[in-house]
Amino acid sequence: MNPPSPAIVAQNAVRSLPRWIMLLLCITYILAGFVGREPWRDVDIAAFGYMQAMAHSETSWTQPLIDGIKPDVPGILQYWLGAWALRLLPSTMPADVVVRLPFMVLLALALLCTWRAVFSLARTPGAQPVVFAFGGEASPTDYARALADGGLLALMACLGLAQFSHETSHTLVQLTAVCALFFAAACMWWQPKLSAAAALLGMLALALSGAPSMAMFLGLGAVAMTLCVQTPKLQQRYSWAAWWILSMAVAASAAWLLGLWEYRLINPWQQGKDWQSIARLLMWFSWPAWLLALWALWRWRGQLVHPRHNSHLAWPLWLWVIAVFCTIFTMDGDRSLILALPGIAALAAFALPTFKRSLGALIDWLTLFFFTISAITIWVVWISVQTGFPAKPAENIQRLAIGFEPSFSLFSFLVAVAATIGWILLVAWRTRRHRAAIWKSLAVPAGGTVLGWVLLMTLWLPMLDYARSYTPHVNAVAHVIPRDVSCVRTLGFTPALTTAFRFYAPWQLQRGIATATDAQCNWLIATPAAWSAVDTEAAAQWQFVQQVTRPTERKDNLLVLHRTP
Repeated sequence: MNPPSPAIVAQNAVRSLPRWIMLLLCITYILAGFVGREPWRDVDIAAFGYMQAMAHSETSWTQPLIDGIKPDVPGILQYWLGAWALRLLPSTMPADVVVRLPFMVLLALALLCTWRAVFSLARTPGAQPVVFAFGGEASPTDYARALADGGLLALMACLGLAQFSHETSHTLVQLTAVCALFFAAACMWWQPKLSAAAALLGMLALALSGAPSMAMFLGLGAVAMTLCVQTPKLQQRYSWAAWWILSMAVAASAAWLLGLWEYRLINPWQQGKDWQSIARLLMWFSWPAWLLALWALWRWRGQLVHPRHNSHLAWPLWLWVIAVFCTIFTMDGDRSLILALPGIAALAAFALPTFKRSLGALIDWLTLFFFTISAITIWVVWISVQTGFPAKPAENIQRLAIGFEPSFSLFSFLVAVAATIGWILLVAWRTRRHRAAIWKSLAVPAGGTVLGWVLLMTLWLPMLDYARSYTPHVNAVAHVIPRDVSCVRTLGFTPALTTAFRFYAPWQLQRGIATATDAQCNWLIATPAAWSAVDTEAAAQWQFVQQVTRPTERKDNLLVLHRTP
């Protein structure tokens, strides 16, 4: 027997969040971070370089290379998306903006799939709230819609989602693929055709973006859930299991043909895993949703021991467990943990109907103070940089980012002001009495996360671009080399560095040191490690000119040399 549900929800508590507010929140979250910034190092700009090389037919689409160097990150689908965008869209558009467009669509799909998955799981029999003796309990559809709103708010509230979901990298492709698989497994009961397509495409995308092993684990979980979950509405369960196995076979074959099966598991006790860092990562990355997820597991513990009857708990928990396993036993800790966020958000949503008023108020006040203080800090630092008062923050910025010159953008300022006003209105709405909607406890965390991200991507964007892009370093090197130079040699460059100099500098780049008979490219830019490995005879023809240090990283140096007559 399935234990009684811990969810006690009245009909007046399942009012849905107005659609225009939810859409505005999602659009703001997607645009902030994709629009207006420069390509950041290292994964972001390196991926941009491989996309350009593919689009211009400078490298193979199955084994991309930049100066003979393979990508450091797994997967290939992320490069295909950017290269297709560069080929299909007008060449007059900025290339770095064009390659972000498909990734903006991916993030929107990830949010949509998470909402639909939670909505479908909340409609399963095991997830339903207690039926009142005299009626008045929440209707299944309204209950599911309210929990889906809470799940989407919980996903956007996770602090670790912000940066990695706004990169043109394999991480966002993997996240969207996991959300598609989450949707496919949750919606088999309600949308079989769409779920079948999502299962195949999600499995294939996850394998082609560098995580075929995780695709197999999630596929096995879906097969087990299909065969074991007890529900009268899932017809032809064996056909569904066969479809999941077929999708796994297609994804595994595609990964094998493209050489994407790589053994990347490590022994965390022997290969430098810092357990304190992992603990801190697990705490802050999915904060505050992981607290609600643990509360949900505790309150639904009676149902958790009967996973066959409670897929709304079993499937999100399986996602969480697999992602944490990859976080511990692979080198990509934080990039693996982001794949747990859809499952954590779903579990956090199922914590909402079990809250007592005192616990909800505690969450509201903690998140309100945290995000309000964070927003005030961002504004104070920006004012200090613009005006010099108070002096201490501006001094710290100049010490950390030598040579940074502040600039003022009216549009960015107005967007930041609008976001701050929206936060004030949200706080005013939440502090009123008689707010019965069950998703109300996640409105403040999600709104605060979006506020902080928008303020960072508007007020602090010049500082972040100065610190995280290669533009200051390339400009500093360009000041050393004469303006009439058209060709420069490079030595020891990574794909990210090569892409940065091709994108920001006007030179034609040639890799390696010239021979004595080669009269072209008399300037050389080298990394210290690569230059120290050059033999004495080859180095004798080059004269050291200057060492150029990255303004925000004193250990990141480039050597500029000129060929002696």
